[in-house]
Amino acid sequence: MAAKNNALNKPVNLTPELEEVVGKGPMTRAQVTSKVWDHIKANNLQDSKDKRMINPDAKLGAVIGKDQISMFKMTGAVSKHMS
Repeated sequence: MAAKNNALNKPVNLTPELEEVVGKGPMTRAQVTSKVWDHIKANNLQDSKDKRMINPDAKLGAVIGKDQISMFKMTGAVSKHMS
């Protein structure tokens, strides 16, 4: 079991663009990841042919860019909006 003080459980500050997607910060990285996926699923942003690819809407595009992105690269793009 992960320690309570690891990096995923440490609250971080969010940029205004990321707050548009996940809500008001600060929150933990784990919460941010969960809320980003909630947004992706609620808005049907996964590619229908390849579920690993994300087609960003306007809100998510402000965070990760307007082009389709793999879910693995998306995490890195979201990280740039946390401090």
